[in-house]
Amino acid sequence: MRYRTICADPPWPIKWHGGGVGRHHSKPTLGYPVMSLDDIRNLPVQSLAEDDAGLFLWVTAALNREGVGAQVARAWGFEPVGEIVWDKGMRLAGAFPRSCHEIALVCKRGKHQLKVSPWLSSVQQWPTTRQGSQKPEAFMDLVEQRSPGPYVELFSRRHRLGWDVWGNESANTAGFLV
Repeated sequence: MRYRTICADPPWPIKWHGGGVGRHHSKPTLGYPVMSLDDIRNLPVQSLAEDDAGLFLWVTAALNREGVGAQVARAWGFEPVGEIVWDKGMRLAGAFPRSCHEIALVCKRGKHQLKVSPWLSSVQQWPTTRQGSQKPEAFMDLVEQRSPGPYVELFSRRHRLGWDVWGNESANTAGFLV
């Protein structure tokens, strides 16, 4: 099956940076295996997409600053056209500037048309989710309102009605990687 809309939150190779002078911090774990940037770039996502398709690619702020998200999108056959910033509303102490947001690159290929709205901001404030990397249901609602199906979520941490999912925490663990 080929999809007109793909959401992906790859297990980026995150590098943790400690904080605080004279403090001893243990290195946090993500709770799932990560992939190398080359392995993520080489995923056969292009073969899952219709000729006219949209991609919503979550990328860490640090990797976004380095242009890695755009590189991955292009390797998958998509061109970035914007981003959605999830303002988590958290105001915590820590390194400056403290990342209290996540970024989803909005990408397209071919003549894919996103439904636009003059009142929709690129910054959205949604509550954080209970599970580490799980994205808010409101984001998935937004994707469904703006981009046509069929839909697939790659690296999914849950199931959603009307979507195909692939991820090591979903029932579909074989997915397109085998």
